[in-house]
Amino acid sequence: MNRPRLPAVTRRRGLALLLAVAGVVGLLAGCATLDEKQREWIFQPGTRSWGGAAAEGLQDVWIDHRPAGAAEPVRLHGLWLPQRDARAPVLLYLHGARWDVRSSANRMRRMHDLGFAVLGIDYRGFGQSSPQLPGEAEATEDALAAWRWLGERHPGVPRYVFGHSLGGAIAVNLAAQVPDERGLIVEGSFPSIREVVATFKWGWLPVGPLITQRFEAGERIGRVGAPVLVVHGSEDRLIPPELGRRLFERAADPKRFVLVEGGSHHNTNSLGREQYREAVAALFGLKPPAAAD
Repeated sequence: MNRPRLPAVTRRRGLALLLAVAGVVGLLAGCATLDEKQREWIFQPGTRSWGGAAAEGLQDVWIDHRPAGAAEPVRLHGLWLPQRDARAPVLLYLHGARWDVRSSANRMRRMHDLGFAVLGIDYRGFGQSSPQLPGEAEATEDALAAWRWLGERHPGVPRYVFGHSLGGAIAVNLAAQVPDERGLIVEGSFPSIREVVATFKWGWLPVGPLITQRFEAGERIGRVGAPVLVVHGSEDRLIPPELGRRLFERAADPKRFVLVEGGSHHNTNSLGREQYREAVAALFGLKPPAAAD
């Protein structure tokens, strides 16, 4: 999905500089401020949507949960796209930063075309979900609540998890924790925030020890007990493809890496549709509805 955004190089430089400033702020104002600023800058939560009209026809769902030790319950908004066959596999879709789940409707529809019933959620702080500032731990809690919601409503149906960009790191964290996932799909993602920052022009700045939102997907993906599909665009200027390859190399077998030639951070899912179809069939043994027996 193409989106009207700042050039990737500009955004990458900006994030690195913000992390450097965050380090100074953290030293002056304490670790709590540093962590809060990083969560704001990494997630960029809000109600922003791009191409939200694509979400028309998807069903609204609401998922309530109370995280351990939380003073208030959390309500998550999601979009649900079912299959005609109630036995079809279900896919939990986890989006990246800045845009709410409506902006991922086209990508969700493409995964639906591959045979999945798809649930996409907004973490707290996004869209119509509870207006709390998310962080790595909070987003993972929300993903786990959605995972359990799917299991309760679709018992016995195979469940898969998909994450794009920042959502890929959240998907890895979830898949490494649950025992019942049938597969993990990660697109345009990375092994850690630290390794992303190291690719920036300002990557030489010593911000690593100051990063509190670490998203160590590379350390966790080896604990995923299901087949792993990692997809990346060759022309991704926000998250370079070598980071996707690095994440893939740390996964356990069975696994598969798909490089979509010409794919950017936002159009790889569309451009690589046939590569997705072949990889999902080969790795997970799934067929799209039109090809099913």
